[in-house]
Amino acid sequence: MKKIILFASVIVLLVSCTKDNDVTGSFLTGNGVFIINEGNFMGGNGSLSFYSFDSLKIYNDIFLNVNGRPLGDVPNSMAVSGERIYIVVNNSGKIEVVDRNTMESVKTITGLSAPRHISIISNSKAYVSSMYSDSLSVIDLTNNTVSGYINIRRTSEAITVLRNRAFIANWIGGREIMVINTDIDKVIDSVEVAVEPESMVIDKDKTLWVLCNGGWMRNNYAELIGVNTSTYDIERKLVFPSKLASPSCLKADGDGSTLYYLEAGVRKIKTDAVSISSTAAFIPETANYFYKMAVNPVNGDVLVTDAVDYQQKGHFFIYDNAGRLKTDEKADIIPGMMYFRLNSDFN
Repeated sequence: MKKIILFASVIVLLVSCTKDNDVTGSFLTGNGVFIINEGNFMGGNGSLSFYSFDSLKIYNDIFLNVNGRPLGDVPNSMAVSGERIYIVVNNSGKIEVVDRNTMESVKTITGLSAPRHISIISNSKAYVSSMYSDSLSVIDLTNNTVSGYINIRRTSEAITVLRNRAFIANWIGGREIMVINTDIDKVIDSVEVAVEPESMVIDKDKTLWVLCNGGWMRNNYAELIGVNTSTYDIERKLVFPSKLASPSCLKADGDGSTLYYLEAGVRKIKTDAVSISSTAAFIPETANYFYKMAVNPVNGDVLVTDAVDYQQKGHFFIYDNAGRLKTDEKADIIPGMMYFRLNSDFN
């Protein structure tokens, strides 16, 4: 995320961890997590890794090994619909559509303007946010094409969907959440939150939590804001104790009662908390640079990536729900967003 600013949920493929060998096996049923490696900006060397919870091994370059080409320039997010996985590649302006059973490329959707996040709306439709465009792209999942656009008059980042409402964050320089009726693909309302809403989750009470990082210049305090998803009223507002705080990557645990975020380590807060504590991190960064995070909804493990220096291959860590390190694996260059493959479905 920060690198991009500076420059403007199991099926597992058994592959060799080196590029010298061919695929050594086939997809097997199991649990694990996909890791999107962004690669070097303008390098076109983004990749996809998979960590198997069954074999306790990481498999790198799974897209490359199957399709004979890299994933592209800065892959950012992914989603699954039916038998297809959709991988959004930001700087390449495309979505790679792959078969979820073989990882073979089915189609490449091109012509998107700096696409960022994809959210499945229905069996036949998805929304894709954009870092530069004032419109959301609507993807027809039946024929894998761009079927239209929703003009929201501002750029977009995170997308969270509840029932027939999509909540869209206006991140860079923004302070609004746009509300879209997904039945008619139209903006019906907006919510003013705080500066630069970076990530969002929905908790056990259906409250939309929005993490606003205050802007990269640190001119404003970061805030964690709870929005009623029925009335769109702001019900909670928690302000971070220091202007130097730069929180990111808001996540929720499996039952939606605890929120997690990155801020000089992994921190967590109960959804009924009345303030944000300035105490030590739940999982300190120590010598690492935590870049992205995910929380296993089944056992509460915390998964974190370390981008190191944004040039060499980064690390993938798993901590248990008590904050103890369980796994340290080498992923690829700038390991970013993670998506679970659990109980035969993505999360």
